Amino acid sequence: MSLQSLALIEDWPVPTAAAAVVRADGTVAGVRGPVDRRFALASVTKPLAAYAVLVAYEEGAIELDEPAGPAGATVRHLLAHTSGLAFDEHRVTAAPGERRLYSNAGFEQLGDHVAKATDIPFGEYLRQAVLEPLGMTGTTLDGSPAKDGVSTVSDLVRFAGEVQAPRLLDPRTVAEAMTVQYPGTKGVLPGYGHQNPNDWGLGFEIRGAKSPHWTGGSSSPRTFGHFGQSGTFLWVDPDVGVACVALTDRAFGPWAVEVWPVFTDAVLAEVRG
Repeated sequence: MSLQSLALIEDWPVPTAAAAVVRADGTVAGVRGPVDRRFALASVTKPLAAYAVLVAYEEGAIELDEPAGPAGATVRHLLAHTSGLAFDEHRVTAAPGERRLYSNAGFEQLGDHVAKATDIPFGEYLRQAVLEPLGMTGTTLDGSPAKDGVSTVSDLVRFAGEVQAPRLLDPRTVAEAMTVQYPGTKGVLPGYGHQNPNDWGLGFEIRGAKSPHWTGGSSSPRTFGHFGQSGTFLWVDPDVGVACVALTDRAFGPWAVEVWPVFTDAVLAEVRG
């Protein structure tokens, strides 16, 4: 059984695409394409990394509000892209909590912080804390916790099920991760320009009232997730009780801006039935 809306990926201007829709109870509503093929995730790595950071928090290895990253910043600031670190450079461009500066460097410092606290390299910690328990055997992180993950649709289906019905984390911790941190903070959403506010949770982007956006016009404001510059995305719409994963092998660009929202709206319309 597969949702008819998933067939839209076959018209995308990409060499290869795979997608799936996962209900809140973890059951798969539909799949399309080579779901066991490994794709570079780019920034869809960040939600996986954030989940591992939250496991480290629940295990007592770190605290969300302990110092991490640049002076005055905390683990929470790094997860919420408010540490003041630049996009891809380990230099400070704003005071902590002042602006939503989307930062790969911030996630790299998060990875270093957890590795130091646990005495386990971050990629290995992610494997032990998240990937192995969820059976995500096709997923690896060799490199930056911000962007170097490689995974499959089949694996991300497991992750999307976990996020909607947590087993590895206390549901209250996951609820906190999907709650806007530092409300009212404005900043640039890569690929979509300045957003005021630019809502973000703990490692997960929150849709809010952003426009333009990579999710659909019918996506609820509580929709959260992430997209990647490798042409990938994962969103969860808690109001509809469904999540969607799409992986491609074409870099994000105008093509994605055009087809992703149409696809998401078609999926939501079919799921709502």
